[in-house]
Amino acid sequence: MRKKVDERIRTLIENGVKLRHRSMFVIIGDKSRDQIVNLHHMLSKAVIKSNPSVLWCYKDKLDISSHKKKRSKQLKRLRERGQLDPEKLDAFSRLLDVGRVTHCLYKDSERILGNTFGMCILQDFEALTPNLLARTIETVEGGGMIVLILRSLTSLTSLCTMVMDVHDRFRTESHSEAAGRFNERFLLSIASCKACVVMDDELNILPLSSHIRSIAPVPTEIDSEGLSEAERELKNLKDELSDDFPVGPLIKKCCTLDQGKAVVTFFDAILDKALRSIVALIASRGRGKSAALGLAVAGAVAAGYSNIYITAPSPDNLKTFFEFVCKGFDALEYKEHLDYEVVKSANPDFKKAIVRINIIKQHRQTIQYIQPHEHEKLSQVELLVIDEAAAIPLPVVKSLLGPYLVFLSSTVSGYEGTGRSLSLKLLQQLDEQSRAPSTGLEGSLSGCLFKKIELNESIRYASGDPIESWLNGLLCLDVATSLPNPSCHPRPSECDLYYVNRDTLFSYHKDSEMFLQRMMALCVSSHYKNSPNDLQLLADAPAHHLFVLLGPVDESQSKLPDILCVIQVCLEGQISQSSALKSLRDGHSPYGDQIPWKFCEQFRDIEFPHLSGARIVRIAVHPNAMKMGYGSAAVELLTRYFEGQISPILEETNEADVEHSPIRVTEAAEKVSMLEEQIKPRTNLPPLLVPLHERRPERLHYIGVSFGLTLDLFRFWRKHNFAPFYVSQIPSAVTGEHTCMLLKPLKNDELEVNESEELGFFAPFYKDFRIRFSKLLSDKFKKMEYKLAMSVLNPKINFKEIDSSENSSDGFLKTLDGILSPFDMERLRVFTNNMTDFNLVYDICKTLAHQYFEKKIPVSLSYVQASVLLCLGLQESEFSSIERQMQLERGQIHSLLLKVLRELYKYMNGIAAKEIELARPRLKRIVLEPHNVSVDDDLREGAKQVEEQMMEKTEGSVDSELQQYVIGDKEAEALNHSKIPASGIITVESAKLENQNGSDKSTKKRSKDKHSSESKFKSSKKRKA
Repeated sequence: MRKKVDERIRTLIENGVKLRHRSMFVIIGDKSRDQIVNLHHMLSKAVIKSNPSVLWCYKDKLDISSHKKKRSKQLKRLRERGQLDPEKLDAFSRLLDVGRVTHCLYKDSERILGNTFGMCILQDFEALTPNLLARTIETVEGGGMIVLILRSLTSLTSLCTMVMDVHDRFRTESHSEAAGRFNERFLLSIASCKACVVMDDELNILPLSSHIRSIAPVPTEIDSEGLSEAERELKNLKDELSDDFPVGPLIKKCCTLDQGKAVVTFFDAILDKALRSIVALIASRGRGKSAALGLAVAGAVAAGYSNIYITAPSPDNLKTFFEFVCKGFDALEYKEHLDYEVVKSANPDFKKAIVRINIIKQHRQTIQYIQPHEHEKLSQVELLVIDEAAAIPLPVVKSLLGPYLVFLSSTVSGYEGTGRSLSLKLLQQLDEQSRAPSTGLEGSLSGCLFKKIELNESIRYASGDPIESWLNGLLCLDVATSLPNPSCHPRPSECDLYYVNRDTLFSYHKDSEMFLQRMMALCVSSHYKNSPNDLQLLADAPAHHLFVLLGPVDESQSKLPDILCVIQVCLEGQISQSSALKSLRDGHSPYGDQIPWKFCEQFRDIEFPHLSGARIVRIAVHPNAMKMGYGSAAVELLTRYFEGQISPILEETNEADVEHSPIRVTEAAEKVSMLEEQIKPRTNLPPLLVPLHERRPERLHYIGVSFGLTLDLFRFWRKHNFAPFYVSQIPSAVTGEHTCMLLKPLKNDELEVNESEELGFFAPFYKDFRIRFSKLLSDKFKKMEYKLAMSVLNPKINFKEIDSSENSSDGFLKTLDGILSPFDMERLRVFTNNMTDFNLVYDICKTLAHQYFEKKIPVSLSYVQASVLLCLGLQESEFSSIERQMQLERGQIHSLLLKVLRELYKYMNGIAAKEIELARPRLKRIVLEPHNVSVDDDLREGAKQVEEQMMEKTEGSVDSELQQYVIGDKEAEALNHSKIPASGIITVESAKLENQNGSDKSTKKRSKDKHSSESKFKSSKKRKA
């Protein structure tokens, strides 16, 4: 049965085609797929050109396959079962066969970036996220349409209670019920979009789209030549530059006035040839950034630039860039294969993407793609183009800058969520440097000229597109202008912290919506990492809460108060011991509860996850109120609030004081059909802002925070007594910063802690972290700035009052056994006396550094001295690196190091000198003691003894010689009988002499016999020979 389509639908489509504006249709019902063919047919007739291309996005499964052969089999089965209407089937099959339909899974939606379609179909609403919504809708060209299919809905209000797929990530063990605030606000926002129509599956317009009742065809405002005002200005610009080469032919390729002005600005920098300019092109998606860069590079080739390099996260991102480089060459009358050749990559990962263009018309010129980390190849570069710079880590982008012309291009507002890193940090630094050269930046950024170009006019659709305005308002994409300057800056002590009720905040009331836009504007302007998905997290996550810092509120005024600071808090913890054990065993942590899971992983502690805490997700201060103390005031008030100093802590037995939204907008649906259902914002809402003394806080044990580690941020949190327990060893891929987590224990009676410990139960964990961090400084954190490392380590360097018990010399070296030896002490003594060089004590310096920063050597040092000890001892840096960081001469560094080691040696030698002396090995020495007898007496005594010995020896020898002459009995008898002669000499024969002679003769005889026997032996030996 045929039915006439409502003329208002056709009028909306035709008006969109005339104005180059997009239109949106929400079809509710199980047969909504059948109406896609009718809408596509009406769009084709209105466009008056080839059939519009279609993008069909889905979660995981299509009703009818996108594969032609599989689809024919599937349709055959449906026909056999009688489940198919032949007329509708034929029309739908023709659409799939002829309609240039591109099917895309939601998870693969990144591959459609940069493409343009005439119609976009979104099914499986439960799988949609804000990022997916923006990414797909932005591919539709002006005059096209977006179709959102909602099936199996009994009423529109059931959309608010629909369980979304992303809600699984919002649930935690202690917070399991996600709200539907984002869907409620989405549904209410559709009613306010003038180009959106909500229909059933028979194309009946629902009462929610009552604004379409008065729609009428619109005439197109054109001049006599058929041009709009913007087109007229662009035409005048092209006419003015038509005679200028090479900009004249290239400017004719521009589609918008903004794009034309951007190309002219690029040419000014190219023709200047100062090679010290940096031109940044920033815009939202679909503004023609890559096309403008491609045309500018083609002009640079015509201007004589030889070495041009282009970098991007992947060559796939440069498809549009190289396409417009070739279009620029065509406009300049360059012929492919004759004047230039295109080279595609042989790398299978790059999928045959263009990586180089060689130009040979005038001289050898090259446009070469390099990967972002290959900055060492830029030694001969003249022009460097960085496309999609926001998707490249910020330190890598900085390393690419140098003394040559640089073109930057990036998306800084929109749905990618990384552009703020570039605009908040690098572009701000470049802008400050260009305006104040005397405060130049370090390294390659000093002395450069900086220009920034912004593109506001869209290429795909005309300005004033209602779908763009609706999407920006729904997802808070373009909120930079929504943040007014504070009317005054009150003292931080006069400000109060308020709790924000999220039911009221996302109710889509006028004042609530304005307050939400201001809050998101403040978050976007103060934080580099933002995404539309953050808005859904803020709305639906059950564990997240919002606080705002306001100045004194004048209740007599009807205007909204100025927001000075926003704090987003996530409640974590209360995890069972079994879940903690399972996480440790599996090595995988569930979504949410970042601090408990990371703490459990780092310290293998299963008790900590059971504690309850709050993690500060983000804290954003108004950009015009920075460094005025508002952030510190907000943190102090939040800490006092959770400690129960402002309001009594909520007891577990009482009902939790949280947001309840069981009815929401479903109170409007009183069992009526969708054709009669009225959807309006709720009226019985609680106050948007609740003073802290009127809301009882949850019972918490700690407050934590996680952020990218920078010196300013870390010092801010350390000032509020937050202490680190984790620093990631691998830096972030977006910012190049290490993720850092800090903790602050709250005063709580449930934990037994040492009252003398400032950090309470966290003290032993913090001590362990400091030891581990000091050991990792020589490897994973070797390149960390010394100031940041000193702040993280937070060493005690001032020991004014040293406990005498700590200075006890008993066993000092025993405590350093295996670490420091007596020989090390001797080498240290020699170095401190300037008797040797540093190489002899380099290993000792590392040892002493670890001992000093562990508070084992309590010696007072200055900050600079401790920094030198950290760089050399813990980070093991080279002297040249320390010179660059500390901006000191090498001689000054040596002098500081000498003073440090001298102080350390003086302390250790003073308390352990005897122990060191006894520990040294020594040779055994003979002890010489004085005698009791003097030398003279000793000499006399010795002489006397010698004389006595000589006398005894002399007497003994004389007696033995005279003994042979003694007269025996025989001799005496012979003498008695003999006569005495006249001579007086009597001769008597002695028997002793005879015996002696006989013995002498026998001795001689024996010796003679022995001699004769030897001679005989010799003669016989000779004969044998």
